[in-house]
Amino acid sequence: MNETEILLAREHDRESLRRALRDKKIEKIRRGAYRDRRTSTGDRYRDATERAVARIVAVGTQLRHVCVSHESAALLHGLRLWQLPQRVHVIQDYRASSASARDIARHRLTLGAHERTEVGGLAVTSLERTVADCCVSLHPLLALVIVDHALTLGLDLGVVRELVGGMRDVRGRRRALLVLELADRGAESAWETWLRYLVLRAGLPRPVTQLRVSTPHGEFRADLGWTPFRLLAEFDGRVKYVAGALGPGHDADRALFDEKRREDYLREERWGWCA
Repeated sequence: MNETEILLAREHDRESLRRALRDKKIEKIRRGAYRDRRTSTGDRYRDATERAVARIVAVGTQLRHVCVSHESAALLHGLRLWQLPQRVHVIQDYRASSASARDIARHRLTLGAHERTEVGGLAVTSLERTVADCCVSLHPLLALVIVDHALTLGLDLGVVRELVGGMRDVRGRRRALLVLELADRGAESAWETWLRYLVLRAGLPRPVTQLRVSTPHGEFRADLGWTPFRLLAEFDGRVKYVAGALGPGHDADRALFDEKRREDYLREERWGWCA
């Protein structure tokens, strides 16, 4: 993330900005903030993510004495999100004016020094504070996706629990503590978290993530599994069966063949599949 990519109207000649906008050299990110016009990467989610990050950087640069928070901070920390935030979340210790912008969600409270950090020169809530805020305020699935990934970045669950315990929202606290209990660093994608979430919501026993199974033909791994029941579950995205979908040289037919052979080897060892 680079703050210099954002052009603030207050720091540039307005006529020059209007001309650059008209000539499609720059694009508007939000009121008073622009960036160089980008060519689409061809990946809609990546394009949307880059634009969301640019908007967060713009807000964090435009506003004084605020700290980017919640899912906006999660995005800046590089965490996976189930869906991109529609507004930029910030924490401030002063009351917002009645003319506050609609694309900003303001949370009024005072943060301790240990709850703040910097990302790319912007004031951002710490990883633990970010996760605590998300767990209390978001739907459990959305929060679980964030916590799963945060664990791989060294998240301290003990600190998060302490932060959650000090928050006022009683229902949010209970929900957050449950999400923290269900978190698992083994999820390698948001979709794998989604699959585990559905399994747990259905009342099934907690599965092992990235379960490794040894066979005479080698060791194989499944997204989820229950060793006592010899049962495996996986999220199978269709993308890997599309030629070239995973980059140049990706052989979709080979991927399909390897997947079928792996399944046959596991069934020979009496492992079943539920997804």
